[in-house]
Amino acid sequence: MIRPSDLPDVIPVFPLPGALLLPRARLPLHIFEPRYLAMLEDVLKTPERLIGMIQPDPNPKATAPADGPALQKIGCAGRLTQFSETEDGRYFITLSGLSRFRIQNEVDGFPPYRRAAVSWAGFEGDLGQPIADTDFDRDRFFALLSRYFVAKSLDTDWDTLKDADDEMLINSLSMLLNFDPEDKQALLEAPSLTTRRETLVTLIEYALRGGDDHGMMQ
Repeated sequence: MIRPSDLPDVIPVFPLPGALLLPRARLPLHIFEPRYLAMLEDVLKTPERLIGMIQPDPNPKATAPADGPALQKIGCAGRLTQFSETEDGRYFITLSGLSRFRIQNEVDGFPPYRRAAVSWAGFEGDLGQPIADTDFDRDRFFALLSRYFVAKSLDTDWDTLKDADDEMLINSLSMLLNFDPEDKQALLEAPSLTTRRETLVTLIEYALRGGDDHGMMQ
């Protein structure tokens, strides 16, 4: 099993609003900006092949560097597990979520992309086995989710969703559903799978009520 001590202290970070990566989930990305093509080239030379996905910090009081937005303190690192190149030099890649991290400070240097010194402490469970949500009422949850998909005119493979284990189901929906970046950050920072599921349910109920806080499912 991978331990936090096996992970690098400095990783490239990719600020992307609304793009959420969670441990043991997969995130497809389209890479085309020159600085991120350079990042990809450098990552492929490393044994870990890690990229840290991070949300920009919308707080106007947050200190932003000259070369980009201020960043949230917590992100999730993914291992580059798939990539393909197009004829015009773009890449389609897949990151497999490994562990969340906390940014200590950004690291100056020559690369055109951003890098950060990170701590993996406090997220040891991300490196373990898949987690179950023992209080998960799946029937009630799927009834709520069906209402949401109808309201948003969304379609899905329900059989595949219902066959997914607790963690894959909750994490995949947290990543895929169209929530605001600050809501995605709350899902990322949830201290347990149960808390993430409760946050997800609250966000779905909130969306169904058009932003009305009253009567949310508990």
